Amino acid sequence: MKCLKEADIKNVRIDDFYWNQYAQLVDDVILDYQWELMHDRVEGAEKSYCIQNFEIAAGLKEGEHKGAVFQDTDLAKWLEAASYALAKKDNPALEKKVDSAISLLAQAQEKDGYLNTYYTITGKKRWSNLFENHELYTAGHFIEAAVAHYSATGKKTLLDLMVKFADLIAEVFGKGEKQLHGYPGHPEIELALVRLYKVTANKKYLDLAYFFVLERGKKPVYFETEETYRAKQFRIPGFNDFGLDYCQAHLPIREQKTAEGHAVRALYLYTAMADLAYAYEDMELLEQCKELWQNIVQKRMYLTGSVGQAAYGERFTTDYDLPNNSNYSESCASIALIFFSYRLFRITGDACYMDMVEQVFYNTLLSGLSLDGQHFFYVNPLESVPEIMHKNPTFRHIATVRQRWFNCACCPPNIARTLASMGQYLYSRSDNTIYINMFISNEATLALDSGQVHLDLKAHYPDTEQIEIRVSPEKANQSFRLAIRKPHYVSSFTIIINNEDVTYQEDKGYIFIERCWDREDQITINYPLPFRFVYANPKVRDDAHRVALMKGPRVYCLEEVDNGDYLANLKVNPKQDVRIIEGKGILEGISLAGLKAKSISLTEGTSDKLYYDSSDAFSVEDKDITLVPYASWNNRAEGEMLVWMAED
Repeated sequence: MKCLKEADIKNVRIDDFYWNQYAQLVDDVILDYQWELMHDRVEGAEKSYCIQNFEIAAGLKEGEHKGAVFQDTDLAKWLEAASYALAKKDNPALEKKVDSAISLLAQAQEKDGYLNTYYTITGKKRWSNLFENHELYTAGHFIEAAVAHYSATGKKTLLDLMVKFADLIAEVFGKGEKQLHGYPGHPEIELALVRLYKVTANKKYLDLAYFFVLERGKKPVYFETEETYRAKQFRIPGFNDFGLDYCQAHLPIREQKTAEGHAVRALYLYTAMADLAYAYEDMELLEQCKELWQNIVQKRMYLTGSVGQAAYGERFTTDYDLPNNSNYSESCASIALIFFSYRLFRITGDACYMDMVEQVFYNTLLSGLSLDGQHFFYVNPLESVPEIMHKNPTFRHIATVRQRWFNCACCPPNIARTLASMGQYLYSRSDNTIYINMFISNEATLALDSGQVHLDLKAHYPDTEQIEIRVSPEKANQSFRLAIRKPHYVSSFTIIINNEDVTYQEDKGYIFIERCWDREDQITINYPLPFRFVYANPKVRDDAHRVALMKGPRVYCLEEVDNGDYLANLKVNPKQDVRIIEGKGILEGISLAGLKAKSISLTEGTSDKLYYDSSDAFSVEDKDITLVPYASWNNRAEGEMLVWMAED
């Protein structure tokens, strides 16, 4: 097997009409805002206690640990996002904050390398509750931050701290007689150790990750040896209701064929499995990853790319169970699906996996973030009625407006680090082939065996169908291949170079062009991107007799602010043409969609009963309706929202 290499974000500069607003939010708003939040300096927001915990662990303050047992990871993910931002451009003020955070970590780290404020402050026994207490998960996020910081800045300050910590973990866990044969209740460290191996070339980290994955679920299951698990005296009472499938330990790992349990845990685990399948040329594990991915995207995923159907347990349920108004769809789970899909793409070169990366980026990733960068969704429903969400406890997990912060705030910094690293997904490369994965305006320089190549891609995607790519190789008449993704929703296309027809081949969803390239060669691609109505598999009961509207990867939804309340009473004919409406105000520059619909209401003069014996009590009238991109909903006002519309 040969894995495609990802683009170096240092060499990709995004300059896109649509995506600039989000890139600038990370650089100009989100990182500073989250820094203040972690210091508990934002009035009206939930307290974080994150920095305070580190100050107490470092002996700089006195006090008790506050917040979740994994509260440290807010800082870890912030450091990772900040590192990506520093990789793209100099920012002395941000770098000073990063350096001060690393200095604080160094003071909080114990002499043997251990770093976890919950255990340092409380004095509780380390590694005694792996099922519940996120020790290895937290370590994983700091290792990821260290790799990102070293790659971005060349500094080893954070990397050295985490190498020391990883060395300790490698001493504690493993197959040895005196080692613990356990693994994390919440996977994360596995994929982090693979990343650490790549920058250190120390194979013990890779071997440890492989151990954590393959040991999982073996009988007797390690968690059953832990006192907390045996006594069922969990910090979170709901854990009493969860079986071992909750943390993917119900079966030995090679016997797991369907996505089960906590969605984020599952997808972090599967991401590591894909990494390790490649590293060890474990074809059985790779095929299993493909099977798990298919189970998710074909039977257990929402149209927006979100996963995790049930709020109780934040988990997968069963095939085709996709309720729209009670789903959990945690932002972190969608981000983990990006990671898993991208790993599989780089191993296989199959565009179906990049199609999924794109779908999540354009929908659920962005819906978790407000357009001001200071408010967030943790949960991402596809249908919302505020009055019901407020008064029916079944929906207590769903916020009807974005929050400034959360007492469990894993999602906001996760969104930040994913957006900050977006450039790495735009391109991939092999020895002498460049893969163009997403159509976001940018300039990039990529190194091939034949020499460097500079690409200048211009697009306003998916609003307009034309994509232009200027190719500038290092040398004249330089020979290499370009592979341009043809998304699954594109049925036909035209492609020309320098206004002339071009010879190409199609394979695995990519258009391959191999030639000797001259400087300033110009590629023009036209992908017809009409609005299209989408239907769900009839086995999805919640979407029966309903349709959704999409354009390219973008999902659209109805909002009360445009269309009034009781959106479920609108019926649309999917055979009609859809018109583009230019957004205004905070949605300026975002294309909305205009439709005709039939609106059902009571006939004038009919009494306001609950039930009727005849449809004569109802009237139907034509109505113009407006749909907005799902990613943009709830930026103007609280109100109803609906993705799946009744079909006329």
